[in-house]
Amino acid sequence: MFSAVLRPIPLVLYKGEADPPTPRSRRLAMPVPRWLGLLPFRTLDLVRTADALLALVLFLTTYDRVLQHDGRLAVAYLAALGVAVPLVLRDRRPLAAWRASLALLPAGLWVSFELGIDYEDNPYTPEMVLSYLLVAYSVAVRCDRRITGAAWVISVLVMWIAFPNGMPLGSVIVGAVMLLGYNVRVRRSATERLALEERRSQEAMGAQAVLEERARIARELHDVVAHHMSVIAIQAEAVPLKAAGDPAQLEAGLAGIRALSLEAIAQLRQVLGVLRDEEGRTDTAPQPGLEQVDDLVANARAAGLSVLVRRPESLEGVPQAVGMSAYRIVQESLSNAMRHAPGATVVLDIGRDDHGVRLHITNGPGSSPAHSPGAGHGLVGMRERAALLGGTLEAGPVPVGGFQVTAVLPTGRGSG
Repeated sequence: MFSAVLRPIPLVLYKGEADPPTPRSRRLAMPVPRWLGLLPFRTLDLVRTADALLALVLFLTTYDRVLQHDGRLAVAYLAALGVAVPLVLRDRRPLAAWRASLALLPAGLWVSFELGIDYEDNPYTPEMVLSYLLVAYSVAVRCDRRITGAAWVISVLVMWIAFPNGMPLGSVIVGAVMLLGYNVRVRRSATERLALEERRSQEAMGAQAVLEERARIARELHDVVAHHMSVIAIQAEAVPLKAAGDPAQLEAGLAGIRALSLEAIAQLRQVLGVLRDEEGRTDTAPQPGLEQVDDLVANARAAGLSVLVRRPESLEGVPQAVGMSAYRIVQESLSNAMRHAPGATVVLDIGRDDHGVRLHITNGPGSSPAHSPGAGHGLVGMRERAALLGGTLEAGPVPVGGFQVTAVLPTGRGSG
């Protein structure tokens, strides 16, 4: 127990250091006027300025009082410096200010006793009390609670030695001031921790947004590359066989492959436009939607699929997010059919009502072996797209052979 009480004593006397000052509000600082432009600082700290002015007032008051009782200038200066120096130091070095106040206290008491100043048997002048309380408050605000407690204990011991009759009241007053300062310190620490947690939360949200954006870009890239590369690969294989040495048909087939390649490049640029733009401009090109499904169907037919389409007469008014997700689901389904069931018949059924958009894509068995087994990322991406909109997607093989995809994408306009 005694070691716990004595251990902080060296900290408060010569080892310990105070925390750095808390950044102040801009309202507590003002620019230096132009006519004072030769000063080494550009802003005036109002707190330190107030301390300096108060220190000057206490210095002059103490100096004048002592000089009236005793003509010795050295004694007057000593007493005045004992109350002024700690105030000047308390904001920059609160512990140093408290140590200076403690070291100069005997000099102030000696002056009081030597001059016989009577304050109702109280050797502490008002200037001494005010200076010491302000310094004690700064110690409590800027120092660890162990240092604050040790400073209070030493203060009580000094008061008991210097003026035992005033020790009870003095210990209560100093303790109350230090308790107030400690409460301010606790509130500031809680505010700083809360601000730190908020910054961490914002950083985590930013990182999550980055991950979500990367996942979105990955899905878009997968859909674009998988679809167009599948069509290009199939056409590159089929064109020479279909041309059978006819230069005109071969040229037409190569022109179709070139058109598909340019379309794929254009969509890739659209997906990566924000990432590639050094000036931060966004790509204003419209995102694909259900209105472009006919282009997907044409590409699939050119690759050898027989595609039957059932769709409403008008698909206008579908929200952009729903239309783009529906487009990507159809695109991925047709790409899967081209890869896994070449030459198959695909039935694309698009329905729409007040509740949302419904997609049903079914393909039969292929007429030739599959080109690649696939990694399964396309199905995962389609399910994620549907889930992000609050919809559902089911995919699986058909008992008679083939594969089917059924998706429901709500538009949020239903009556419930």
